[in-house]
Amino acid sequence: MSDRELPTLHAAVARQALMRPDVTALAHKGTRTSYAELNIAADAVAAGLRALGVGPGSLVPVLLPRSPGLVVALLAVLKCGAGYSALDHRWPATRIAAVVEALGAPFVLTDRTSQGFGVPARPLPYGDPAGAAEPAEVDAAAPAAVFFTSGTTGTPKGVLSPHRATTRLFSGRTFADFGRGRAMVQAAPVSWDAFHLELWGMLTTGGTAVLAEGEYLFPGDLRDLVKSAGVDSLWLTASLFNLFVDEDVDSFAGIRQVMTGGERLSVPHVRAFLARHPHIALLNGYGPVESCVFATTRAVRPADCEQPDGIPVGRPVPGTAVHLLDGDTVLDDGRPGEICVAGDGLALGYLGRPEATAEKFVVLDVDGVPTRLYRTGDLGRRDPDGVLHFLGRADRQIKISGYRVEPAETERAALGVPGVRECSVVPVPGGDGTWEGLALFYRSDTGHPTPDALQRILADRLPHYLTPAWVHHRAEAFPRTAHGKLDQAALTASLEEPHGGTP
Repeated sequence: MSDRELPTLHAAVARQALMRPDVTALAHKGTRTSYAELNIAADAVAAGLRALGVGPGSLVPVLLPRSPGLVVALLAVLKCGAGYSALDHRWPATRIAAVVEALGAPFVLTDRTSQGFGVPARPLPYGDPAGAAEPAEVDAAAPAAVFFTSGTTGTPKGVLSPHRATTRLFSGRTFADFGRGRAMVQAAPVSWDAFHLELWGMLTTGGTAVLAEGEYLFPGDLRDLVKSAGVDSLWLTASLFNLFVDEDVDSFAGIRQVMTGGERLSVPHVRAFLARHPHIALLNGYGPVESCVFATTRAVRPADCEQPDGIPVGRPVPGTAVHLLDGDTVLDDGRPGEICVAGDGLALGYLGRPEATAEKFVVLDVDGVPTRLYRTGDLGRRDPDGVLHFLGRADRQIKISGYRVEPAETERAALGVPGVRECSVVPVPGGDGTWEGLALFYRSDTGHPTPDALQRILADRLPHYLTPAWVHHRAEAFPRTAHGKLDQAALTASLEEPHGGTP
């Protein structure tokens, strides 16, 4: 961690507007918005929001398409000293209404007419920019954004993230190349913390955020944006990275840096990428939304593909510390434990959920210092060089016939078999509430190994309780969620008629 004095998001953007007013801040559908134009428009909307009572302590839901208007709205909310929640227009009306209620918002900023929001729908309220010339006096500890994730009760759970959680990533020397001259695609869902990487990573450092036109980014889109908008920086989930490598590995031509993560990286796909693009920086990032975007990163090297635990997730980003715990005990390097994160990236808590906040955000003694930590529920170990290795989810552990089973161990073994490019292991439910066994889904270049052959290989390498009872080869890409991550629920749903050999 560090003792740096971090700026608020809107202060960092205003500084860029003062230093380089004519530089392009946003590019969208062939149009460009300068930093000066963006800042003036946000000041005007901030004036209108203040007239509506928006100020420090307010949380404003924003439901707008990916566009310069969306960015103006978010920046204006921040200038009022308030926080925003950017809503995904693909969410059903019931979820949007639940989120709006959780925020306690008096209205929704949107271009829609009210559709069951429970509060009025308001367009952007432009006022006199002079009325917002002096932003509200809040510091980097103030709430900036609320990210809503799926809650265990079925009710969306709001993660209240402060300004410093984002600005710590881009202030000074950091894990990637941000700043003037860089142009990054903004294609992640606006409700997700990866949106902050793509948008604020550029706007707080003087770069250009290139707003994608569609809901998803495809290899052909990337080629076009490199050519038309000078895109040189890119974020992809691990699943989307695999898709790009499989479908058009040359689509990365012209890119300087690719950031990926969110899931365990596929070693065969990383190998193929590094072989084809040895001069493009590839960064593996790890971090829960409760620590905004990344907690650790790793500049991937060819030798990382030989690591027994897969591609390492690296070292902490600035303003962040990582500790491995067994219960409440901090472990020494080399011992596996739960990954716990500390530092400026931590959320303030879960909105309106003090019990959930107290359970996951704890204060423990670390080297004699009371330290606030977030318990990730992920398992990892740190090697003698201080590099963190991800070992899987603690909550993926299940019991089969009395044996404690970690599906990630079976996945690692399968990825070590020549020809296997991508795989996922899901538990198969039995009829009595127990788990019947494991099912493995995989993709390969040529259809080899066959499911029976792969099962025999794994049976030779793994204990019987870790060997999948069903093995399925997929010719098509793995299903993905709206956030671009592997959709394990969809894989599980396809198990209605399991087939393949038995161990």
